[in-house]
Amino acid sequence: MNEKHPLSSLLAVFGRRNRLRLSLFPLVLVASFFPSHSAVGLSPIGAEDPGNDTYHSTASEVRLVFFATDEHNHNVQDIQKDDFAVVDDENVIREFRSFTPSASIKLDVIVLIDSSDSILPHFQQEITNVAQLISQSSWSPEDNVSAMSFAGLQAHLICSRNCRSSFTVDQVVPGGAATPLLDAVETATTLLSQRRQPDVWPVIILFSDGDDTISKASFKDVQERILATGAQIYAVDVRNSGRSRTQNATLQSLAADSGGRCVWLSEGANEIFSEVIDDLHSARVVTYALPQSNSAFHSIRILPTHNLNLQFRCRRGYYHPVAGLHQEDNP
Repeated sequence: MNEKHPLSSLLAVFGRRNRLRLSLFPLVLVASFFPSHSAVGLSPIGAEDPGNDTYHSTASEVRLVFFATDEHNHNVQDIQKDDFAVVDDENVIREFRSFTPSASIKLDVIVLIDSSDSILPHFQQEITNVAQLISQSSWSPEDNVSAMSFAGLQAHLICSRNCRSSFTVDQVVPGGAATPLLDAVETATTLLSQRRQPDVWPVIILFSDGDDTISKASFKDVQERILATGAQIYAVDVRNSGRSRTQNATLQSLAADSGGRCVWLSEGANEIFSEVIDDLHSARVVTYALPQSNSAFHSIRILPTHNLNLQFRCRRGYYHPVAGLHQEDNP
């Protein structure tokens, strides 16, 4: 193996220490990348059946949703669990309890629609694409799809869980003067958290121009809420002017921090569906024992072990809810 391999240098520093630190924590409830109220489908460390990736236990675990792409940013479908390692704070994780495709996971999706004055020039295109996304996408029968709009002072729930059959474009009235973008994202993450269930993946698909004129919540507060909830954000930039893709820092950061991505309405509905829905279908979920850390916030990254052309995308960290959110531990 090449001596400059990114994983090799980490293993040299952390290898011996991690063998000692990968012992199980006390049996506590853990919020993770793929949040759940209890650990399911697991086994105690060392008790796995080499012929089956389904194990059973009640120990704490981290569930991490991630995406693998090649050097051309194309999704890679044939990823195996020995093709990567997870770096959780200073812990290099190579022993995984389970490794499954996202096709086996139910989605709880909130489509968040900006209807404020600032998007009026793009509203018709926006709402047409929203309707197509909700009604025509290849959702699983068990997926929940909700819709909220935001303008003026707050967000409004349009339909909950059953939007695929009940959503119509006339339910979204444009023209609210102010734009409470961050408050709306916070409201959506709170709703997802309140109805969180094991083995359900929370997702927000946000249609907006990225402007915020009236929110009470700060960007930092909303970032922490997203990471604590485990929601993944796909941001659709509704502006189709000539501005650079790097100019909308709010939408870019919300998406990137959560492990999602930012796409552009001007690329058309087919491209949006491809980027978002196909992305959800190509995800992988890996679980591993909660590693020891002195911080309430665990940073995360994924590194290739063999093919250096592989690139991985996931959320940038998670909070251990037992430790709580302390200012000194915030990212």
